[in-house]
Amino acid sequence: MVVADIAAALAVLRPVFDAADGTDGFVSVETDGFVSVEVAPELARDTKATIDAARGLHQRVDQPNLFVKIPATAQGAPAVEAMIAEGRSINITLIFSLTRDAEVIEAHLSGLEAFTAGGGDPARVHSVASFFVSRVDTEIDRRLEKLAGGENGDAAILSLRGKAAVAQAQVAYQHFHAAFTTDRWKALDALGARVQRPLWASTSTKNPAYPDLLYVDSLIGPATVNTMPEPTLRAFEDHGTLVRTVDADPDGARDTLDKLADAGIDMNDVEQTLEDEGVHSFSKSFDELMQSLTDKANALSA
Repeated sequence: MVVADIAAALAVLRPVFDAADGTDGFVSVETDGFVSVEVAPELARDTKATIDAARGLHQRVDQPNLFVKIPATAQGAPAVEAMIAEGRSINITLIFSLTRDAEVIEAHLSGLEAFTAGGGDPARVHSVASFFVSRVDTEIDRRLEKLAGGENGDAAILSLRGKAAVAQAQVAYQHFHAAFTTDRWKALDALGARVQRPLWASTSTKNPAYPDLLYVDSLIGPATVNTMPEPTLRAFEDHGTLVRTVDADPDGARDTLDKLADAGIDMNDVEQTLEDEGVHSFSKSFDELMQSLTDKANALSA
């Protein structure tokens, strides 16, 4: 069922892919059964199993505008490199930290170097690094309130609420720009290689006290992708501001992260917490989907 759905979606978007010379028009495949498909979530901590599953999905759905999602766990990063080294396009998902972001950029570069060394055409290989934005603020805001001593506590600490996610994403964009302007990248670029685009996911505003376009208006820039849910997309059409913002104040973004560290926020611990929750959430959704399909199949066969 997933393969049939993906094949249909790929056909719908193929004209966009062709018109954009392979820049846009992708369908991202995740095996939780939704229109974007990834390797089964229980494989997120198993590098070899992830490689086998991602390769299998690419072989079953052999289309140039297919992304297979791989979670950005410590075990997922080597799988990303292996798949790109085989010339397969990958969406690296569930990124919550700058550390993981650096790992997946390296996986992209190393994979491309291996692919081109074997005579592969790097122009056919694409990847995006999917930062989950709003979830970072949700977790850090909770920690800030605890550190401040409650809602009426330390005002300086509380003033940092709602700022961590955008600051981290903006610093990640600086890392992206630095990685794809080096001599190492220029050698790949000369062969036709594509950059690994930053993708902003989870960009609906979870806290009603924050602007509804907080994670859209502040992250606009070249080579980025924003996977807005439809209500956020409609809101942007209505009152969004189309201005380059993602690198408007890089020093301010770094200063915000420094202030969070000074306040007692451990970004590595935040990343691990959110990664564990993300893998668990994906696994739960996958299990529920498989159970519903099993129940339906049993009912029909009866």
